[in-house]
Amino acid sequence: MRQNVKKYPDSESGISACLSEATATTQQETLGLIVVDILRAGKILNRKSICASLLRRIETAADPEEKRHYHTLIGLLSEA
Repeated sequence: MRQNVKKYPDSESGISACLSEATATTQQETLGLIVVDILRAGKILNRKSICASLLRRIETAADPEEKRHYHTLIGLLSEA
């Protein structure tokens, strides 16, 4: 039997495509993607870099629910 498996040319477009197909991304998944992006860029991983990435995502997000999701994550990081 053949399964319908979508293949993407590179991981970056694959991640973007998967996120657009997902109905809701969990907080852990979002933070995991951000951590991977920061580490692949060769940047230092710390709370400041994660918050900066979340802020950039808020600026480019079109969906109010997506913006709320990122705001929630920033709130969680500020509590820690």
